Amino acid sequence: MRRKSLFLLVSLLALALVVAGCSTQQAADAPKEDDVIKIGVFEPMTGANAAGGALEVEGAKLANKLYPEVLGKKVELVIVDNKSDKVEAANAAALLVEKEKVAAIIGSWGSSLSMAAGDIVRGRVPAVGASCTNPLVTKGNDWYFRVCFIDPFQGKVMANYAYSKLGARKTAIIQEVSNDYAIGLAKFYTDAFKELTGDDNSIVTVTNYNTGDLDFTAQLTNIKATNPDVIFAPGNFTESALIIKQARSLGITTPFIGGDTFETPEFVEIGGDAVEGAVFSTFFTSEKPITKESEKFLAEYRKEYNKEPAAVTALAYDAYLVILDAIERAGTTDPVALRDAIAQTQGFEGAAGIISLDENGDAVKNAVIKQVKDGQFVYLDTIEPK
Repeated sequence: MRRKSLFLLVSLLALALVVAGCSTQQAADAPKEDDVIKIGVFEPMTGANAAGGALEVEGAKLANKLYPEVLGKKVELVIVDNKSDKVEAANAAALLVEKEKVAAIIGSWGSSLSMAAGDIVRGRVPAVGASCTNPLVTKGNDWYFRVCFIDPFQGKVMANYAYSKLGARKTAIIQEVSNDYAIGLAKFYTDAFKELTGDDNSIVTVTNYNTGDLDFTAQLTNIKATNPDVIFAPGNFTESALIIKQARSLGITTPFIGGDTFETPEFVEIGGDAVEGAVFSTFFTSEKPITKESEKFLAEYRKEYNKEPAAVTALAYDAYLVILDAIERAGTTDPVALRDAIAQTQGFEGAAGIISLDENGDAVKNAVIKQVKDGQFVYLDTIEPK
């Protein structure tokens, strides 16, 4: 019995030494915390905006895969779900800043979600939005930047399309009233359309709905009675697709136009044949590579995901690259130095075009117009800012 006990004790000690040795080796092989630069990503991975958030995460992940180091250190993405909720967005940003100690933050799909994080990042870490287009995201906050155009330009682009291409002189607007993006874009479209027509009554009706609504019969019946030439529908992809589908069921044949949120696979999946012909503004098209980085992004994305990328995916990819470029130029992740380096970004070649940030931290970019045709998003035109 004693021999067995002694043998067992020796065996356990030997095993403990092996495990300890393995753990020590793994610890030695793992990068030290000082050798890792963390970049936070806060996106809606669940909730009403989940599809959009997933598209942006794809872009950030691909960029990290292709460009995994800066200043000789490994770059680690820390991805947090903001759950398509303003309070959760603020919580997600706080988690990244306070617990994860990230050097910078990417996000978020949804201007409201980005705005909710504004006070969290201010004075602490710089944030770079991918597709958050509402001007209020960066207004008065010199710690928030973006690589996309903003809604005053997008509103003008679509108003001009309605007026010049469709010959519209009367617009009906159906807007997601609980969405800052939709409210802002509707206002900028309205201002631009009234200026084009010279008619303060050219917006014949404005009807509202809330995020998550499923029945739009009352709003559409009201719109039908005004007999508009075009219907402008800024809002989330799910509700927008349902609105168009129900409009066609009610016999409304009026053209529908919208903003960048239309460009998700779910818009076509939910809307089906009803969304054929819908026209919208967006940021990028794979049919027209703009830079050498565009070509690299397209080739690597197709290889990684076996599909065509959405514009917001290219923008999230660019947000990551802009941060890395700024870290490289600053030579540090010191928050103030990094913020200042991002603010100085000019002529940077991204996947979705050349990025030059203005005094507000907004990118001055072209807009792309696409149309749903045969279930695909088809390129129509590129509009340059004047």
